[in-house]
Amino acid sequence: MPQIITAREAAQLIKPHSRLLIGGFLAVGAAEDLLDALVRENTKDLHIVVIASDYEQRGVGKLVVNHQVSSAQVSHMGTNKEIQNQMNNGEIHVELVPQGTLMERVRAAGAGLGGILTPTGIGTTVEEGKQVLEINGKRYILEMPIAGDFALIRAWKADKAGNLIYRKTARNSNPIMAMSAACVIAEADEIVESGVLDPEQIVTPGIFVNYLVLHEPSASQEV
Repeated sequence: MPQIITAREAAQLIKPHSRLLIGGFLAVGAAEDLLDALVRENTKDLHIVVIASDYEQRGVGKLVVNHQVSSAQVSHMGTNKEIQNQMNNGEIHVELVPQGTLMERVRAAGAGLGGILTPTGIGTTVEEGKQVLEINGKRYILEMPIAGDFALIRAWKADKAGNLIYRKTARNSNPIMAMSAACVIAEADEIVESGVLDPEQIVTPGIFVNYLVLHEPSASQEV
């Protein structure tokens, strides 16, 4: 059974140099309370794995603005000028990863795979320095799994056993991130008793979840 804790207690679990898998896309499905608490803790030298760097004042962008991120694996940076500036100034090391490849690399870690083969990036800078295999006459890049120390994810509803349901597009990368971290912290809009949720609607089983945090609507923007 996961432990129910506050956002502050969750943020205090995260130490400098931690690798964070963070759900959401352009702040939709982002664990805003957890991110706000992490900003208040001011934990530095974080490595983040995200689809998008969101906006300066929403989602993971708040960590970037507060200079807490030293490196990132990310697919989309176009809506956050601060991460662009810090990358150009050498403050953040960024690995740009095609979105589908990024998610498959994270999923591979959760599934215990040694990597994935993808044609995405063949003949581009994505291919540089990586092993390329030819199978049935087609070339593939071998991409390595991406795991994390912590996953910060956002659910619509959770039960006390840690089973999670997501709301519409807020589902995005959250279920995959929950598979691939040593410690999963789920922020939920509502936490109900075990057995209340319809099993057919559960996306992330509670076996993946270590901690639950109840979202406070007044503390950050609603998903």
